This record gives sequence, C-alpha cells and structure tokens, in this order.
Amino acid sequence: MTRVAVNIVTFNSAGDIKACLESLQQQTFRDFAIHILDNASKDDTLKIIEPFEIDYLMRSPVNTGFCKAHNELARRFASEYVLFLNPDTVLKSKFIEELVTALDARPDAASACGKLLRMDGMTIDSTGIVMLREQRHLDRGAGEPDLGQYNRADDIFGPSCAAALYRRKALEDTAVDGQCFDEDFFAYREDADLAWRCRLFGWNAIYVPNAVALHRRRVTPERRRELPKLINYHSVKNRFLLRFNNMSLHLYRRDFWKITARDSTVVGYVFLREWSSIPALFYLARHLPRLLRKRNQIQRRARANSFEVEKWFS
Repeated sequence: MTRVAVNIVTFNSAGDIKACLESLQQQTFRDFAIHILDNASKDDTLKIIEPFEIDYLMRSPVNTGFCKAHNELARRFASEYVLFLNPDTVLKSKFIEELVTALDARPDAASACGKLLRMDGMTIDSTGIVMLREQRHLDRGAGEPDLGQYNRADDIFGPSCAAALYRRKALEDTAVDGQCFDEDFFAYREDADLAWRCRLFGWNAIYVPNAVALHRRRVTPERRRELPKLINYHSVKNRFLLRFNNMSLHLYRRDFWKITARDSTVVGYVFLREWSSIPALFYLARHLPRLLRKRNQIQRRARANSFEVEKWFS
C-alpha cells in the first residue's frame, strides 16, 4: 500500500499546476501516488498536466466543489496518509518527508502542517489555524515577515488544507456519513470544520516548521469585495455551518457576547453591501432537519473533554 496519497483538486488551475507538480517530482520522500480530480476546468489545466506522470486523473463534467472532490479521491485510494494539496502550492524538497516523519512519531495526531509562505518566500501564509472567541478563524502568522518566530514545532488547532497531511485512520474515525470533508461546505472553511471535529474526537494536530511550502493565497479578508459572489456566499454560509456542527452549548454561553457582536457585523454587512450572500444566512433554516441529524451524530460521538477543546478558542 502506498504510504501517502497526494490528492489535488484543480479548477482553472493552469497558472499554478505545473509548478506544483514539478515540486512533487523533487520530493526526497518517494512513496506516494498523485491523484488529480479536475472540477470542469475551462482553461488549459488538463493540457499542462498531460506530460506529467500522474497515477490517476479524473475530469468531472461539473464543478463539484473542493469537499466532494477530495472525498471522492480519499475514498478511491488506500494509503496510510493523505496529503490534501492545493494546485497553487509549491513544496520544498523535504516537505512530505518532514510531515511523514513527524506524524510517525505522534500517533495521537490526526494531522500535520508545515510552514506555508506566500510566493515571495518571505511572508508567512499559514502556520496552522487559530480560533478566536468570536468564532473567527485565522491563519496563524498570516501576513507577517518570516523572521524565525514560528521555527518551533508545536501543537496547533489544525492545519490549513492548502497543504495538510492527514492520517487516514483519523479521517475514517471522524467521517460523518462517509464524508471526511462536510460536503455542505462545498469549499472554504472546510479545513477548520475538519480540524474542529478531529479535536472533538480526541485527535491532536501538529506544526512542523521544517516542512516548508509556498502558497499563492487568493482569498483574503481585505480582498472580499473583489472576490466572486459564489465565494463570498459560501464564506458566509460556512461560518454558521462550522459552528452548528461543532460548537458546544457551554462554549456558546461562554462567548455569547463576542459571538453576537461578530454575527451582527456579518449580518449587517450582508444586508447593506453584499446582497448576493443573503441566501447564505438562511441555509441552516432551509436544511435544518438534515443538518441537525448531522450535528447530533457529531456531538454524540465526541470523546474529548469539552474544556480541552475550548482552550483553543483564545
């Protein structure tokens, strides 16, 4: 069995995928297979992929979203670990080796991430997910110059799935209705949802600073008004889905005023400036019975002490 399944979902990724695949060719760790699912790209993505040795390439006739596509790849191919990899990432040569070595040494950890830098190689993109008490989640260190402040290995809430190595045993343990990524999310914030669920189920996550990669981040808060309407719709919807799936009543009561203040800001912005996202505010209500069954399943199966999870919301 292959130790690492490198799973990539492409969507109009012609400008990025070549550098990503070239970086995989240069990895010091070689026991991996590359699987790509293309979500109906209309550019030259498939033409650029063609010369590379890919173990599996599937083209979807429609854009099924990040979550469904990655779930499909994860189900199809057995492996000890799964590397969820964005096509707009470029891995340094020891990236996979460093993450596999770290997870081998930490059987309590579901996942590991490395130091993601922006494409300039000098600015931090992510060193793991940080959860705030008002229910925002951020990439630790994002936008800071890389001055060595994140050069220490550490436990983190969870990894950014731009480049995250997950233990398959953990993915199978935390899957809900056979889905490691919740397909209601479609895309965006799904990595925070999976990380939170792993925490609820008693799994840890680790940061490995010697595993370095570059990431071309396109979705940032300051660029919100420039982003496609569909991206902003899912961003709003998933903010509430994330909480509905995972939050305990105790955590909600503890941070009620901070959460309510942030919710008021989000709802006010949508009604005043982003009308295309108004339907996102009612997604939970429209699908409540099904989503409630999912939440009940997650909460019933949770094994971690609630205070152990809540300490990550700081």
